[in-house]
Amino acid sequence: MRTIKAPEERRQEILDRAEDLFTAKGYGKTTIIDILEAVGIAKGTFYYYFKSKEEVMDAIIMRIVEADAAAARRIAADPGIPVLGKLLQILMAQSAASGSNKERMIEQFHQLENAEMHQKSLVQSILHLGPVLGDVAEQGVREGLFRTEYPRETVELLLASAQVIFDEGLFRWQPEEAQRRAAAFVRMIEHALVAERGSFDFMLERLAGSSEETDG
Repeated sequence: MRTIKAPEERRQEILDRAEDLFTAKGYGKTTIIDILEAVGIAKGTFYYYFKSKEEVMDAIIMRIVEADAAAARRIAADPGIPVLGKLLQILMAQSAASGSNKERMIEQFHQLENAEMHQKSLVQSILHLGPVLGDVAEQGVREGLFRTEYPRETVELLLASAQVIFDEGLFRWQPEEAQRRAAAFVRMIEHALVAERGSFDFMLERLAGSSEETDG
């Protein structure tokens, strides 16, 4: 007997099964027929929700970005967390757990044939995370931690540069090269936000910890 599901439930089910297929088979090797069979729906039902496989991937990207942004907003809105603590926790919340679907999806973004998909994920991440980090930066200005005239614009530019220069799908830095760029980026944040020198050293410690976990 055919199961009738609410539209949003069915849409999420299509995205769930498609994400499983993209991470298992690869985006390029997954067909719409594969998705239909995994969900157990007819072609007409699929096209009611999505016009193409590319549109499914766009929706998956947005789902990941929106989940990251929601986590960041919860941290930013917590009055019990100091400004620098918020920035650290937001940074940590964006990291994909090893072996998670998010990490496997990011691997798909890094495939050469998926360059457009990768670009979309970077742009959406900046558009959704930028305002949240802007709120935190403005709080830092109010509290006297930062003295920049342009807190929102500054964090947006910093986020955009970090998304590119530290993207392992774009650059394959050697450990020493990555460490030097991380140190330079931390100092750049301090200068851009007009913060006390050393204010963002916690980022270096965090990056070093992540590197040790990867090496281990």
